[in-house]
Amino acid sequence: MLRTFRLGGIHPPENKLSAEQPIRELPLPREVIIPIGQHIGAPAVPTVQKGDLVKVGTVIAKTGGFISANIHSSVTGKVTKIDSFFDAGGYKRPAIVISVSTEEEEWEEGIDRSPDLIKACSLEPREIIERISAAGIVGLGGATFPTHVKLSPPPGAKAEVLIVNAVECEPYLTSDHALMLSKGEEILVGVEILKRALGVSRAVIGIENNKKDAILYLSQLAMDYEGTEVLPLKVQYPQGGEKQLIDAVLRKQIKSGALPISAGAVVQNVGTVFAVYEAVQKRKPLVERITTVTGKHLETPSNFRARIGTPIGHLITASGGLPEDTGKIIGGGPMMGKALLSTEVPVTKGTSGILILPREESTRRPMRNCIRCAKCVSVCPMGLNPAFLMRDVQYADWEATEKGYIVDCIECGSCSYTCPSNRPLLDFIRTGKQKVSAIIRARKS
Repeated sequence: MLRTFRLGGIHPPENKLSAEQPIRELPLPREVIIPIGQHIGAPAVPTVQKGDLVKVGTVIAKTGGFISANIHSSVTGKVTKIDSFFDAGGYKRPAIVISVSTEEEEWEEGIDRSPDLIKACSLEPREIIERISAAGIVGLGGATFPTHVKLSPPPGAKAEVLIVNAVECEPYLTSDHALMLSKGEEILVGVEILKRALGVSRAVIGIENNKKDAILYLSQLAMDYEGTEVLPLKVQYPQGGEKQLIDAVLRKQIKSGALPISAGAVVQNVGTVFAVYEAVQKRKPLVERITTVTGKHLETPSNFRARIGTPIGHLITASGGLPEDTGKIIGGGPMMGKALLSTEVPVTKGTSGILILPREESTRRPMRNCIRCAKCVSVCPMGLNPAFLMRDVQYADWEATEKGYIVDCIECGSCSYTCPSNRPLLDFIRTGKQKVSAIIRARKS
């Protein structure tokens, strides 16, 4: 029997429309908009000015603290402005605009662009982490936590196992699936590099059972790597959450407020593992990523290799353009993604997908009174009571909201999905979570 996490969860229609599509190369846009805050933590600090010439891989913003990440130019060209632009969340954030050169592309010296596989890695753990930090690698599953920080557990904590998150449980998205089929060997080498950096001998690659071809392919490759196994998992959303994946793989549940390292686990997204391979073995910074562009009425749902900073409209055009009945453009998947303000929003390190929803599916239904059915409670993977949390947020009862463990919410949207009264549970919980988090930070300071 296939494993899964033990608390809550749902199984929405998968709609993996682009699952059979190989990775497509995307032509360069005329300009890129590269935000300096593409990660959890302090924004990076720009190191370039208007008029500067840059190459692919040039550092254009350096870390603004320990929990931060370098930002690199994804193109060859000229810096035309440093200004504020709308991000995927609808907020204006500082970004660096680069006009793409029409001449031959130049890459920074030392970056290995050959397709040759490099297996051997004799670097010390500290050297591996330094290369990862220099390359600006962050979690590519959507959370964008700086990878070098994850590989540096706090004093007294010891990693015992590396868990590779290849679940991709969000409906529609297939970027990780496509990456596994095209870069399986590089991913396995990346796993070995991360095991070396963490000082662990065991790694588990968790893949949901709707990706049988990827499971078979990586299982065959893993036979040559001692201590690394591929674990097929039951299809269950939101299994891609760190705590849910740890429960499924290790049968350990993380206490409220605790980190995955408390269970001896470090979790890395499979896209991050590939980026680590390129950073350590090829000295290639994170300047591009695989992004799914999909939708039921889209002409050609695709998986693209997209440069960071590319306007999403460029990807949509390459997929056949916006359908006439487009209701919303979602950054990410339908469960955890957010509606985008325009097609000028750029691809960032955390852009795993772009979903085009038809009007009939993106229109909210009228909200009705809560009928106390407790469906939201039964599907919550964190054991919360979403109906009560929404009520407490409505009444601004922040003490009750905090006691209801609102900060433990992983914002998976399972509660809103299952509510028969169409109540916007997640919207209220997100608002309350921000308020309570601010209260907790103020209390600590």
